[in-house]
Amino acid sequence: MEEVTAQESIQTSGEFERQPVPTSQLKDWRKFLGMYAGEHAAGTEFVIGPLFLTAGVSAFDLIVGLLVGNFLAVLTWRYITTPIATSERLTLYYKLEKISGRKLVTGYNLANGLLFCFLAGAMITVSATAVGIPFDMPMPALTDRMPTSISWVLVVLGVGAVISIVAAKGYDAVSKFSNIAAPWMVLVFLIAGIVAAKRLGVSSLDDLWAVWGSGSEPFPGQIKFTFWHVTAFAWFCNAAMHLGMSDLSVLRYADRNSVGWTSAAGMYVGHYMAWISACLMFALYLKSPEAEAILAGGGVPPVAPGPLSYEVVGISGLVCVLVAGWTTANPTIYRAGLAFQAIFPKSFTTKVTLATGAIATIAGLFPAFAMKLLDFVAVYGFILAPIGAVIFFEHYFAERLGMVRNYAAAKGIGFNMAVLAAWLISMGVFYTISVQQGVFLSFFTLPAWIACGVLYLVFSKILQKK
Repeated sequence: MEEVTAQESIQTSGEFERQPVPTSQLKDWRKFLGMYAGEHAAGTEFVIGPLFLTAGVSAFDLIVGLLVGNFLAVLTWRYITTPIATSERLTLYYKLEKISGRKLVTGYNLANGLLFCFLAGAMITVSATAVGIPFDMPMPALTDRMPTSISWVLVVLGVGAVISIVAAKGYDAVSKFSNIAAPWMVLVFLIAGIVAAKRLGVSSLDDLWAVWGSGSEPFPGQIKFTFWHVTAFAWFCNAAMHLGMSDLSVLRYADRNSVGWTSAAGMYVGHYMAWISACLMFALYLKSPEAEAILAGGGVPPVAPGPLSYEVVGISGLVCVLVAGWTTANPTIYRAGLAFQAIFPKSFTTKVTLATGAIATIAGLFPAFAMKLLDFVAVYGFILAPIGAVIFFEHYFAERLGMVRNYAAAKGIGFNMAVLAAWLISMGVFYTISVQQGVFLSFFTLPAWIACGVLYLVFSKILQKK
C-alpha cells in the first residue's frame, strides 16, 4: 500500500495541521461567536454551577467573583492568545514542535490530548444524564467513580458515538453545530434560572440574599470557596485554552485580533449566567424532601444535570443538557484530535479524531471526571498553561535577547531541554507548595505560567550560548 505523506494528509483533511492557515480560509467574528457561546454555555455549566454550592460559596462571592474572573479571562484571550494566533497561523502543536523539537512535543501532545479527552468524557457524562431519564436510568452520585449500571454504559456509548462523528468532520462542522445550537441553549439556561428563582421565592437581590445568604458549610470532601477562589477558578478554568495557547488551533482562522473579544460570549453567557442559573436549579433541589432526607442522613445529594433541568423546565431542559454536552465535547475532541494528529502526522485527521472520540467516550463511562470537575479543571489548566508561556515569552522576548526563535526547527534538533526544564520546574515547585500548604491549585496557575516563561528564557540563553 502506498504511503500517505504528511502534505497529502493536509490537502485531504483541509485542516492545515502543519502549515499556516492561508488568507483565503480566514473567518470573521461571527464564526467564533457561536462557537464560544456554544462551547461555554454547555454541559460543564450544569455541573460546575451546583458544585459551587457544594463548596458553600456565598451569593456575593459567586456573583462578583464570576464578574471579575471572567473579565480577566476575556482579556487573556484577547491580548495574550489571539495576537500570537493571527501572527503565526499555526496550531499549538506544530508551533510547539518548532520550538521544542519533535521528541519533546510528542510527550506534551500525548498529555494534552489525553487531558482534553477526559474533559470531553465529562461532557459525554453530562449528556448521558439527560438521555437516561426516559429509561429510568440510575444517576451517578457526587461520590461515584465507576460506571453505575449497564444502562449507563449503553447510553454513554451511544452519546459518545454521535459526538465523535460530528467532531471528526472538522472545524467547519464543529463551528456550524455550535452556531445552530447556541442561541436556543442560552435561552433555556436563562428560562431555567428564572423559573428556579421564582420557585425559590426570589424576585430581587434582597430575596436572593435571604435564600442564599452568606453561603454554608461545604459538603463532605469539598473545600470552602471564597471570592478569591471563585475569581481564580473563573479566570483559570480555561487556562489551557488561553494562557496555555491551545486556542491557537482555532483562533489561527481569525481574520483580525478583535475576534478575541468573542470569548466574552462564552464567559458571560456560559460562565456567568449559566453557572448562576445552574446554582439556582441545584438550590431548588436542595429544598426538596429527597435532598433534605439525604442531608439529614449525612449523605451527599446527587449532582445530575439531567434530573435537575427536567425538574425545572421539563423536556426542553433534557434536550438542552444533551445538546450542551455535545457543544462542549465537539471542539474539545477536535482539539485533542489535533494533538494526536501531531504525533501521527501521516494519519488522516478524520480517523485520528474518531479514535480520540472513542477514548473520550470510555472516559465518559466514569462519573468521577464530571463529579470532581472543579478539581479536574483546576489541575488540567495548571498542567497545560505553563507550556503556553514558552510560546508567549519566545514570541515577544527571544529576538530582543539575541536568541534564535523556533530553536528546534532552526537547529534540526528533536529535544529542547530548556523547554522541558522550565515546564517541569515551574509545575513541580508550585504544585508541591499547593499540596503541602493545602492551597487551592488555581491560585498558582499564573505564578507557574510566569515562572515557566522566565525560566525558559534563562535556560535558552545558556543553551544557545553554548
